[in-house]
Amino acid sequence: MPKTWNIKIDNYIQANPNCIIATAHVDTFPTDLPLEPNIREPNRKSATYRQVFDSLTTQPEKFFSRHSGIVLSANKVKPSKTSLELEILEANEGGSDGIINGGHTVLAFEQAKTYKYDLTQARVKVTIHIGLSEDEAKDIALASNTTTPVDSRSKVNARGDYKFIKQYLAQLEQKEDRKFRIAYYQNQSGAPRNAQCNVTHLLKLLYCLDRNKYNPDGNKRTKHPAGMSLPSNITDAERERLTALLPLLTHALWIEQRLYEIIQDHISNPRRKGVNDLASIDIRKTTLLPDSKYSFGFGAPTDLALPIIASYRVFLDQDYNWIIPFDEFAEDFLQHLWTNYFRKYLVSEKTAGNTVGTKISRNQEIWESLYISAQSYLNQHLVKMVNSSKEEESKVTESTKKRGKGKSDELNAATVPK
Repeated sequence: MPKTWNIKIDNYIQANPNCIIATAHVDTFPTDLPLEPNIREPNRKSATYRQVFDSLTTQPEKFFSRHSGIVLSANKVKPSKTSLELEILEANEGGSDGIINGGHTVLAFEQAKTYKYDLTQARVKVTIHIGLSEDEAKDIALASNTTTPVDSRSKVNARGDYKFIKQYLAQLEQKEDRKFRIAYYQNQSGAPRNAQCNVTHLLKLLYCLDRNKYNPDGNKRTKHPAGMSLPSNITDAERERLTALLPLLTHALWIEQRLYEIIQDHISNPRRKGVNDLASIDIRKTTLLPDSKYSFGFGAPTDLALPIIASYRVFLDQDYNWIIPFDEFAEDFLQHLWTNYFRKYLVSEKTAGNTVGTKISRNQEIWESLYISAQSYLNQHLVKMVNSSKEEESKVTESTKKRGKGKSDELNAATVPK
């Protein structure tokens, strides 16, 4: 059912049949309006919020002239001389109503009321668009939110370009009984602050397994996804490529989580008590992954696992199918990389006093070394499979010969005169 909110006003004008502009009272302004059309949630730590709050609480009578106003979207509006009654459809009703621009302002109203500031003299301009479609509301939201920079992720989300990822994850949650906590836009409530829980991180995990785009044996300049840049908008071609890669997301997340578990075991049992010998692993912090049920007792660079995940693309064919069943090699191969290269690399960087935070995502040598190691591992694995197959064939042949010789002896015995 649609919900209604009342806004107390001094006056209003009907700018056009689908837009009303009013002078609203701040002290009674509803602070629980939905943020559905807004492209990001308000952040009380931001400079924008502090400026609005300070302006409101120091000289409330001058707030109207110093503030650009609030932009709302409503399904219907019933105006009167003293109030506006807003009918707002919720998201599950197909609506995109609520605060288009002004989330920080409404948050400042709420906090000022909580701290008992006198706001009776404060007024704010309110622009209400009536009957907007979801796309129209988002267009206005993108154009309106210019007070502080909006990251590209929030813009991509506002355009609805992440819908196919959200739908896939929702299906995966039901199928595998797991919960994903992903931040799709700035200041998103309910999503962890860890960079690993950012939608852009999920995209990087997928890009790392794109053996068609990043192929050292091909003629393309981009041999490895080192220092990859994410698109500011997802085209149809990009969506098609990512859709083909999405079934590999579960495997990428598994690799990352297993690596973190291995690191956790390593730092929990150091050679010297209380000493961490791995570069850029901060044992004073914690890390949470998008679908992990617990946090890891260390902080790690966001891109730490990317070169290892990228090396797994050696085991994929052109249609993104595993050449060898993933479960048959994934754990052993990860242990191989950790023991023979990655642990030694992190230890050597720590000894040299270096950090690997941004360096690891741009160091072509790391990506190349792990990729070559993966090729060598695959070749050895395939040789073992061939040899095992030959041994099996040899055993079958030998068994057949023995059975044939036994039957021959029986026939000979049967034909010998008694």
